[in-house]
Amino acid sequence: MFNKNEGVRKRAEREIVIQAKNLGVSFIRGYQSDDYKSHLLNLFKKNKNEKSNREHGDFWPVRHLDFTGYKGEILGIIGSNGSGKTTICKMLSNILEPDEGSLYIDGKVSALFSLGMGFDKELTGRENAYLNGMMLGIRKTQMNEFINDIHEFSGLGEFLDRPTKTYSSGMKARLGFSVAAFMEPEILILDEALNTGDAAFGQKAAGKMKELVSKAKMVILVTHSLKYAQRNCDRLIWLDKGVIKAEGEPKEVASKYKASVPERKLRRNKRLNIEKTHVDIKEKSIVKAHNVGVSYKVNKDEFWALKGNSFEIKEGEVVGIIGHNGAGKSTLCKLMTNILTPDEGNLELEGETTALLGYGTGFNSQLTGVDNIYLNGMLLGMSKKKIDNDYDKIVEFSNLKHVIDKPIKQYSSGMRARLGFSIAATLKPDIFILDEALSTGDIAFKQKASEKIQDMMERAKAVIIVSHSMTFVEKICTRAIWMDQGRIIYDGEPQKAIELYRNKYNVKKKIKKIKKKKGEK
Repeated sequence: MFNKNEGVRKRAEREIVIQAKNLGVSFIRGYQSDDYKSHLLNLFKKNKNEKSNREHGDFWPVRHLDFTGYKGEILGIIGSNGSGKTTICKMLSNILEPDEGSLYIDGKVSALFSLGMGFDKELTGRENAYLNGMMLGIRKTQMNEFINDIHEFSGLGEFLDRPTKTYSSGMKARLGFSVAAFMEPEILILDEALNTGDAAFGQKAAGKMKELVSKAKMVILVTHSLKYAQRNCDRLIWLDKGVIKAEGEPKEVASKYKASVPERKLRRNKRLNIEKTHVDIKEKSIVKAHNVGVSYKVNKDEFWALKGNSFEIKEGEVVGIIGHNGAGKSTLCKLMTNILTPDEGNLELEGETTALLGYGTGFNSQLTGVDNIYLNGMLLGMSKKKIDNDYDKIVEFSNLKHVIDKPIKQYSSGMRARLGFSIAATLKPDIFILDEALSTGDIAFKQKASEKIQDMMERAKAVIIVSHSMTFVEKICTRAIWMDQGRIIYDGEPQKAIELYRNKYNVKKKIKKIKKKKGEK
C-alpha cells in the first residue's frame, strides 16, 4: 500500500530536476495582432463577433503553480481539455516564458507535441527523421549513427523511405517517438504523444521511456489515457484550470480525477458503452468494393498501400476496421470519402459520406476558433447558411466559448479535437466514417461525444469505425475487417477478427507480461 509520508521522505532525498514556484503565464483576451488571415474570413461571419463576447484583459491558463520533478521518474500530467497541461509543457520547453514565478530546469529538454505534426509530408520518413533530429540539435554524423536503430524501433520497414503523406497518424507517431527517444534527451516531454497508435507499439514505447529515465533524468507524460498513466507513470499530477488538484500515487490521483467527472445519463435507447449494438441489417449494399487498390510512386518504384481488396457493406451494418499502424485502414477510409481514387478496381458508394479523420488537425493555427468553424464547415461541404444556423450549437457542444476568439495555436490538441468533432457532428450523413475517433480528449467530452456518435450511427445507413480499441470494436460493431499490409486478412465476426489480430502480434500476452513484471517489482 502507498504510504504518503514515506513517498514524501523518499522524494526529499532525490535529486531535483525541475522546480516550479508560483509559476504563471497570461494571454490577452481577444488580442490577435498577428492573425492577419482572420480578415480573409470576415465576409463569412456577419455578426458573429458580437455573439462571441470578446473580453479584453488578462487570461491566466496557469497561475500560482508549484511542483517538483525528480531524477529517475516518469511524471504523468492528467486533466481535462484546457486545464493548462500543454501550457506547462511549453514553459518547460522554453516555447513560452513565465509571466510570474520561477522555473528551475536542470538539463536539456526535448518536447514532442502531437507526434509527427511537424513532418514535411512530401519528404520521406528517413528525411523527416534527419530533419527532426537536427531541429532537436543533433548533428548529421550522430543521426547517421542513430538512423538504423530509429528504423528498427519504429517498425516502419520499407515505409521509412516513402513520403510521410502516405503515413497514417499512428505511423507518424511511431516515427516521431522513435526519433526523440533515440536522441537520448536529458528530459523528455511527451504531450499527447502516444494517443494514436496500436497497443503493441504503446507497450514498446513504455519500455523505452523506462530505459530513458534509467540513463537520463526524467520523462514527463501528458495523456488522457488513465490506464496508460497508471501502468507506466511513477507519479501523477492532476491539473484543473491551471491549478494542481492532486499529486501522488497514480492509482489514487486517477481515481480522484475520475470521481470529479460528472456521469452523463444516457437517454433512453442509447446503447453506446452499455451493450452490443443490435441493428436491422438489410440486403441493400451501401458500399461495394471490387479488387480495390491504391498505389504511390516513390522515386521510380511503385508502392501499393492497398491491393486486391473486395467487400460489401449492407445497409444497417456497423463495420469495425482493425490492424497495425500502416495496415491500410486510413487509406481505405480516404477512398470511401473520395479523398483518393482507386488505381485499380472500382468502388461504389450509395449516398453521401461524412468522415471524421483526425478532426482538428486541418485547422489553420493562425485563425481563431470562430474562423476555423466556418473554414472547416465549408471544407466538409456545409453551406454558409447552415453554419450560421448551427454556429451556436457547435460552440455550446464544444464547451469552448471562453476561447472561441483565440487563435487555434493557443488550443491544446484536445481542444482542437473538441471543436473539430463539434463541427462534423452537425452533419447527417448516409455513410458515417470514424477514423480513430476520440483518440484525443478528456473523459467528460468522450462521454458526451459518445452519445452524439450514437445519434449519428442511428441516422446513417452504414457506419465504419477505425479503431485501436478492441473493446470498442467488439462492443459496438456488428462486423469487423482486419487489415494487414494493405490487404484484408479477415472479414467477419468482430470477436474472431480481434482474436486473430491479437494472436499475430501477441498484444494480450505482452500487456500481461508487463503488468506481471511491474507487480513483481
